[in-house]
Amino acid sequence: MQISSVLQSDVTRLKKVEYVRFPLRLGHDVFTEGRITEYSEDRMVKLMLAYQLLMELHEVEDFMACATSAMRESVNGMEVRDRIAGRTGIHINIIDGQKEAELTNNVVVKALDNGQYLHVDVGGGSTELNLYMDQVKMASKSFKLGSVRLLEGKESKSAWKAMQNWIQDHVNYAIPVKAVGTGGNINKLFDLSSKLTEHSTSLEEIRRMRDYIASFSLEDRINKLMLNPDRADVVVPAGDIYIAAMEWSGAEVVKVPDVGLKDGILQLLYERHLRKKKPAVMK
Repeated sequence: MQISSVLQSDVTRLKKVEYVRFPLRLGHDVFTEGRITEYSEDRMVKLMLAYQLLMELHEVEDFMACATSAMRESVNGMEVRDRIAGRTGIHINIIDGQKEAELTNNVVVKALDNGQYLHVDVGGGSTELNLYMDQVKMASKSFKLGSVRLLEGKESKSAWKAMQNWIQDHVNYAIPVKAVGTGGNINKLFDLSSKLTEHSTSLEEIRRMRDYIASFSLEDRINKLMLNPDRADVVVPAGDIYIAAMEWSGAEVVKVPDVGLKDGILQLLYERHLRKKKPAVMK
């Protein structure tokens, strides 16, 4: 959850006021059992109540809650959503892969220069790919490959092949291509890597850092590398997805702008706020 305030000057900016991240790991349930367990639902209720109290303290004017691949695929996802709404007052929007990509793209595109870019967004259960040419999205696709899904061994060879084929069918190899990476795992790999610029590094460096982390046991990743437990186990499989996408596309450089779905949601909320303030046109 991120709470932001609007700063009005020459350029409107959103300032982060509060940020809370808690790993529920719904994918562990869904990718192994196909449904969200009662235990996980209870934890979701507690988390939504905590978020609700924080929003009340900060006097939040508007909010939006979104769920992605785990609740999309859960056989009881909508039932859980409805029960949580009844118990907490927070309605969770279960968004499809296209909407997830759209919200993320709305903020990612601002970080792009002209040229060809392959945007790779790796979540727990899915990976969204988007191809840009001169800041215009040319194609997009969602794949059932994600860090938690790989950790649980629930990915399929066909999903890997489908992603490879999509990249090779859509990338123009006659034009240089760069990658854009979003998601918590690429942010962590980037933070630990040597940089080319403030917001970019090389494929070689991402490979090196992925292999370096993989050389440690899970316990040592937490105690020696000081990774959060929920990051320590998924960062390597997530790295495999970013690396594969870059290799298949021919991208040797990845830009990591540190934006994602939450930033797209914030932008959507701000635009909705502006529409509410706009006076009605009398006819």
